[in-house]
Amino acid sequence: MIRRRFLFLAGACGVGLSLVLSGAANAQLFETKAAQAFMIDAETGTVLFSKDADKLIQPGSLAKLMTMEVAFDAVKSGRLKLDDTFIVSENAWRTGGAPSGTSTMFAKIKSTLTLEDLIQGVTVQAANDGCIVIAEGMAGSEENFALQMTERARKIGLEKSVFVNSTGLPADGQQTTVRDLAQLALHLWRDYPALYRYYGMTDFTWNKISQRNRNPLLAMDFGADGLAVGASEQSGFGIVGSASQRGKRVIAAMSGLPSDRERAEEARKLMEWGLRAFDKTEIFAEGETVGEAEVFGGAHATVPLKAKGPVEIFLPITNRDKLKAHIVYAGPLKAPVEEGQPVGSLRIWIGDTLSQETPLFAAGTVEIGTLPSRALDAAKELAIGWLR
Repeated sequence: MIRRRFLFLAGACGVGLSLVLSGAANAQLFETKAAQAFMIDAETGTVLFSKDADKLIQPGSLAKLMTMEVAFDAVKSGRLKLDDTFIVSENAWRTGGAPSGTSTMFAKIKSTLTLEDLIQGVTVQAANDGCIVIAEGMAGSEENFALQMTERARKIGLEKSVFVNSTGLPADGQQTTVRDLAQLALHLWRDYPALYRYYGMTDFTWNKISQRNRNPLLAMDFGADGLAVGASEQSGFGIVGSASQRGKRVIAAMSGLPSDRERAEEARKLMEWGLRAFDKTEIFAEGETVGEAEVFGGAHATVPLKAKGPVEIFLPITNRDKLKAHIVYAGPLKAPVEEGQPVGSLRIWIGDTLSQETPLFAAGTVEIGTLPSRALDAAKELAIGWLR
């Protein structure tokens, strides 16, 4: 069991408690040529690696991941069926089809395709014509569909991504981050298991033309089963990948690489390291008190805090240094406090990286205190307030 040392703090920032756990990671355990990189453990959400993860980048074809999210959501909700049909417009054919010279599934103008074929064309071949056909069929125009993409991005927690088209072809204002891309990939894997499988298809034939999956990780023998690659003039070569071994899954996003060869190699190295170099560790058992929060005007001065389940994190097997954690809440809490009331969060750092944030809840009830105790609390808060 990891040894715990608690340090109580008083301050205006609302940090109620800090603890240092022996046995953590150095922030520089891994180095990559990628300008931006972000990797998480899919089960616990632990951030295993982060490098300039919030820098805005152009997604290139990685924008198609969001196109698929909108389509997958429509299928899951029942608004669309996989055998629904869409017509290839002249715009889709010229902009993303054979005449465009870009990645395409070679759909013929005015031909009819099922949604399932379009999904396979996009996930396997990064088909621009497939994206535009879906966008026009679902929203009437690609512009309207891009608005839906950005709206969905906010709904699933992508804070910085903005989409201007369905393909990722160059367009002013289109932006994302590797953190958002990794979170999007996690969402696709977790929320759409029946549809995520298309990302693992090694090839797809349409219109008598067979094409291999553009994701180089699928040909490498380390458990990769998705997702996509992209490139832009501004942000270089990028990739989003997912791989699993022995029940452990990692999801990574990278950008800013100089070539497709280095993109594939750097992604493989990062993900293999993530799969091999970490062990899951339980920091707090289910129901175990994580710490306490101060209560103002209550029958008790503090209330114990706990998570809704066990608090687990992936820690490096070797090179362990310091793992830091803080309980953060806006405090002191004002009585009464109800059991189960959301209070704050437990934030855990590996080195300089915020690796995990777990919501915390009151583990008991604190009623309003007596008049003398409330007066004393008021005097204490007034004094602390002046000191702040």
